[in-house]
Amino acid sequence: TQLAKMIPGGLTEAKPATPEIQEIANTVKPQLEEKTNETYEEFTAIEYKTQVVAGINYYIKIQTGDNRYIHIKVFKSLPQQNQSLKLTGYQVDKTKDDELAGF
Repeated sequence: TQLAKMIPGGLTEAKPATPEIQEIANTVKPQLEEKTNETYEEFTAIEYKTQVVAGINYYIKIQTGDNRYIHIKVFKSLPQQNQSLKLTGYQVDKTKDDELAGF
């Protein structure tokens, strides 16, 4: 059931990235580039997991080049908080097969 997958604090199963996930990734891309001091020509969301907190954490696997991947964590606040998407963590030097995990 959908409810079982939405247990607060737990990560969902990995799902293929959707256009919405790509949009989230694109929105925080400048924040990531500022933190890593890099410019990513390629920035393709591959898969993602979500975590329900007071809002939603999105863990997104991003392809940034030939077998070059980054995992990003993006926080989306509850609608009534009306805050913009925030990059709250990232892990560089990942491979295609590295599993998305909480960080």
